[in-house]
Amino acid sequence: MHSLLKRQLKKSLPAYLSENKDMQKFLDAVEMSYQNYDEKLSMIQRATTISSEELFHANRELTKEAQRQKKILASLELAMESLNSNLSSEDQFGSGAKKEFDVEKLAQHISKLAAQVSEITEEKNILLKDLETQNDSLNNYVQMVSHDLKSPIRNVNALLSWIHDDNQNSLTDESKENIELASSNLVKMDNLINGILEHATIGTSMESRMNVDINLLLKEIESYVPLQENMTLEYGNDFPVIHIEKHLIEQIFAYLITNAIAATKHLKRGIITIKFEDDNQFWKFSVIDNGKGIPVRHQTSIFEMFKKLENNDSAAGVGLALAKKIVRLYQGSIELVSEENMGANFSFTLKKDSNGTTKP
Repeated sequence: MHSLLKRQLKKSLPAYLSENKDMQKFLDAVEMSYQNYDEKLSMIQRATTISSEELFHANRELTKEAQRQKKILASLELAMESLNSNLSSEDQFGSGAKKEFDVEKLAQHISKLAAQVSEITEEKNILLKDLETQNDSLNNYVQMVSHDLKSPIRNVNALLSWIHDDNQNSLTDESKENIELASSNLVKMDNLINGILEHATIGTSMESRMNVDINLLLKEIESYVPLQENMTLEYGNDFPVIHIEKHLIEQIFAYLITNAIAATKHLKRGIITIKFEDDNQFWKFSVIDNGKGIPVRHQTSIFEMFKKLENNDSAAGVGLALAKKIVRLYQGSIELVSEENMGANFSFTLKKDSNGTTKP
């Protein structure tokens, strides 16, 4: 009991009661009740303090969660706007003025968009499967037709050669010229069929990759391309070793070098230069000549099938189209920089993978 209160109580009591043992017990009981009250009050105050701290932390966590949910809703809104623009949805959720989110509508809209994406994906897979089947059928057809055409063409060419040899003395000059013309056209047709077959099937049966030293490959190509005495093929010895299907990279270089030979054969000194550049993503090679060049009007179509600048019986007009298809297999590109009578620069790139090799 508070000391002042205890003194006031004793002053108000008669002397005989203030010293009475029973009264003293009563006063002690009152004092004990005050002590219990103080302890309980202290416990309540401590509990209130703890609850306030818990509420503060809980409120802070709820604020964080509300901000997180707000970000999620904003991301969903952006995602749905993107899907809507691609799927041309009639119900543009959240379009126009800013609206409050309806969770049920949001879920329904997401479900609708997911169903549309699933449907489009299924249609895409069906189309890809049909396309693969059609490509297989087309390749089989091309191979069959090529085989059926090549055999009679070669037979006719052989017969013409026999006729020419057996009747050489009795044939007129005009007849001999006609036989030679027919024979050259048969050779042209045979080359054309080979070109069509190669273009249609290239990339369908990729041979095993190997490390190809481009320096050695260029030397090999130089040994069989029709270089003339007035021509020089120049290249350094700093070309890389790349992991690739050898026959495909060889075809590209052979086509471009052969074209450069045809463009410089009329010169007193034709120069064909092969260069190499390296960067983080691509191998880049260039075949440059000082020949007749290619007019601007032909540069757009030069990489199309059956396009050629000269009426060369031995050429099928598919070489550059094949080169373009090959570099695309390796996620590269092929380009031409040329002016008429100023030479030509054919450059192509091959995509590297993470190990620095080519990547189909």
